[in-house]
Formats: sequence, structure tokens, C-alpha cells
Amino acid sequence: MKKKILAVLLCLAMVMSVLAGCGKKEAGTSTSSNKSGGEVTESREFDITVWVANEIKELTEKQIKDFNETNTDGIKLNATVVPVSEADAATQMLTDVEAGADIFCFVQDQFARLVQGGALGRLGEQAAEFVKTNNSAGTVAAVTSGDAIYAYPMTSDNGYFCFYDKRVVSDEQIKTVEGIIEACKASGKTFCYDLENGFYDAGFYFGVGCDSTWVTDDDGEFISVNDTFNSDKGLIAAKGIYKIISSGVWNGSSEAEQFEASIPAAVVVTGPWKTEVAQSILGENLGSAKLPTYNIDGKDYQIGSFFGGKMMGVKPQADPAKGACLAKLAQYLTGEKCQVERFETAKFGPSNKVAAESDAVKADPGLTALAAQSDYAKAQCSVHGKWWDIAKAIATSIKDSNGTDAELQAINQAYFDAINAVFNVTQEEAEAFSVIGGMNGDGWATDIPMTAIAEAGDPVYYSEAIKFAAGDEFKIRQGGGWDNNYGADGVAGGDNVKVDAGTYTITFDSTTGMITVE
Repeated sequence: MKKKILAVLLCLAMVMSVLAGCGKKEAGTSTSSNKSGGEVTESREFDITVWVANEIKELTEKQIKDFNETNTDGIKLNATVVPVSEADAATQMLTDVEAGADIFCFVQDQFARLVQGGALGRLGEQAAEFVKTNNSAGTVAAVTSGDAIYAYPMTSDNGYFCFYDKRVVSDEQIKTVEGIIEACKASGKTFCYDLENGFYDAGFYFGVGCDSTWVTDDDGEFISVNDTFNSDKGLIAAKGIYKIISSGVWNGSSEAEQFEASIPAAVVVTGPWKTEVAQSILGENLGSAKLPTYNIDGKDYQIGSFFGGKMMGVKPQADPAKGACLAKLAQYLTGEKCQVERFETAKFGPSNKVAAESDAVKADPGLTALAAQSDYAKAQCSVHGKWWDIAKAIATSIKDSNGTDAELQAINQAYFDAINAVFNVTQEEAEAFSVIGGMNGDGWATDIPMTAIAEAGDPVYYSEAIKFAAGDEFKIRQGGGWDNNYGADGVAGGDNVKVDAGTYTITFDSTTGMITVE
């Protein structure tokens, strides 16, 4: 029944919820037609809930107040603004769409499951045109499923590049992997690159011309994948990864704090979220640059990357007037003025084309390097929830190899087999729960299966006895992917569960999300 209700709401919202506005009408009339042909009720005052990251909560409250005071349509939205991480919003929304926020922010790789789960309504013509006209092409593609647009781009700052210590690495050395390795060996410092992470290692494959594109239908369901990592070009990419991992100066971190580690970094591959940390440590000695090239068999290859951002979604509404007013607010909050304010307050990199050209944005060292790297970046559109673990295994396997062509080809073949296997998962496998964490010493690479309690209908699952070291953390996930995962306090997508050293059995109530360590 719940799915049927959501389907009805989605259909209503596809027609009505993102109409251009709640146009003014003469007092005493009960309805009025807007430009898209929809009817809106007389009320233009609504109570709404908005989820945003904690660092922009107060700013968002101010921006909504400004919207209420300046819009010319008589709209008043009484907003309760709740701090919810963009990384957690999708999981929390899909736990109960009807109880979720009216407007929420999310990272773009969660887009497909939000469309599929009925948490995003298809934008009307005018709202879709607003998105296409005002935002960069990559971010527009990221909110598109089939031929339809379902959300509003809010940032274009989720990518990576090099921060470096200019006292150690010259402006010439930073251009190549070979130059960076030379500088690190000469100084006794490290080259930090989180290669055992699909977000980072995929860039080597994109840089040589490989592709990995997950195809969805109009409902956000994954139906196929076009992937060419397992190819002659992919072998070159694997050799590039091996060159760094086997260099003797590699550190698998992406944290700018490594610039002041006991063995400090000379170069850290990271993103704009670490700009302030890098500046605070290196000051005037901080340099930033696009990713380097690397040389294989006498030819140079540019390292590519993922590039993406954060999006703002509007939940489908039963009341078309409320839906239209929420669309008006979403356009305001993702417009040029509000994006500039978010950059000034929290350094969120704008997706709005005009805001991105401002002098302040262009002067930011992280965003400047990100812009230089964007020429070699692939838009991070929707990917299957299992892909991240499959992709990160590439570099882990390369690390454990001797770097021979045969070994690297076998690693790419194993990757190819794994991504195609996701379309052949049994229902039992898709519904299975498991424990995953740092206790195996393999970088969160191994799931420990959980078993259902024997009684029919009992929602509790339990693990075997698991040995944890001090400081180990874990989560529960379903289906071997990250689309459905549970953490501390029973929160879907919540923080990792931290435990003291010891051997414990983990139990999980799939109804409440509660995790017990005993």
C-alpha cells in the first residue's frame, strides 16, 4: 500500500510539483492557473521541513527568510531547517519518504536510488529550463534520468587535485608522477593518494579513455553498464597505479593533515574540502595543481578523475500548490545569489555558471586546481551501490601484485566479471545483511554474513563472534552495497559504530535499525 501511495504522489508531482510558481491571484478566487497549466489552491503559506548540512543550517534559515520577504507571489514558507549530512540524506529519505523532508540536499551518486524510491519528483518544463540555463553541463547531466530532470544542482566541487609543499616540490615536478616521486625520495616525504578507493583509482582509467557508465531507465533502475576498464587502455591505467603504489613513497591517505605527519607529505591528492586545513599547515608554501601525467613505455598519460557535486531535491507533494511553492524556493536556494553566499560562508563551490566566474571563487586555490582538472574529469553520475567496493579492489589487488602484464590483466578481468555479476544477484543475496568494518585489517573489503533468527517473521539478525581491536569501527549493510547501511543509534546511513577491544556477537533488528554489541 505504501508503494502505491508513493506512486500516486510521484505521478501527481511529475505533473504539478515543480511548476514555475504560485502566481498571485485576485482575492476571493479559489484557484488560479500558472504558466504550465496547473491549478493551485488559494493557500500560499505552508509548514515545511528542509534538510541541509550543519555548516549551512543558519545560512539556509536566513535565505528562506529572505525568500519569504522578497518573492512577489505571496508565498510564505514556515521552514524547520534540520542538519542532515548530504551523505546520509538519501538513506534517511528512503527509509520513509512520506516522513522525510520536503526539501533535502544529497550527493549526486545517490540520485538514481532517490528517483527509483519515489523521493524525487520530475521537474516541470519551466523548472527544468531553469536548471539547464543556469548550471554547468556536467551538473545538469547529473540530475537527469532518461530524458527527465529530477533535482536542482547546488554545488560543483566534488573532485580532486594536488595540494603540494612548494618548498619540496617544484612547479615543474608537480606536473608528472615521475617528478613527484623524485621530489619525495629526495626529501624523505610521501606522496599521498587514496588509490584503494574507487573514487580515486577510476581516474587512471578515465584518463586513458576508458569508460564506466551505468545506465538507468526513467525510474532510476540500473539496467546495464558500459565499462571498458578491461582493455588494452585499462592495462596502461593499471600500470600507472602500480608505478605509484610500488614507488616506495606512496601513502594511501587523502588527508591534508598528512602535511604535518611524523613522516610528512610533499603532495596530497584531495579535494576542496581540505583547502582550509592545507592552508593552515603550509600557509604561503601551499601549491595547488591538476593531477599529474605518468609515463608508460615512453608515452605520457594524464590522470583523470571524477567530478561532481551536491544536489537539492524536492519531495513529491500531494498538494500541487505546495509542490509549486517548494519548486520556487528550490530555484531561489540554488540560484546565483544563494550559491555565492554558500561559497562565502562554507566554501561550497558553485554549479551556477555566473557564480563560478566570480573573482572570489577563482582566487580559491582548491577550486582553481579543480577547475584545471575538470578538463580531464568525468561527471560522477549515478553508479550502482556495489561498484565502490568492486572498484577499490583494483588498487588493493595491484598493491599485492608484482605488476606484471598478466597479473594486471587478470585484475582488470576480475573487476569486469564483478560489475557484470551485480545484474545476476539472487533475491536472497540482495536482502542479506552483513557486518563490514576495519576489524579484518583489509580496508573494509570483507563482509561478515549475518544470519536470521530461526523464528519465522523475527526481524533480528546476528553475526558469528567477531574479534575487534581497540579503535575498530563497523557498520551493517544490506546486499553487499552501500545503498542500505546502518550505523550508530540505529540511524540509516549513520556514523560508524565504535567498539572497545574484545570479541563480540553483533545483532541487528532490521525493523528498527538498532545494532547491539554483546
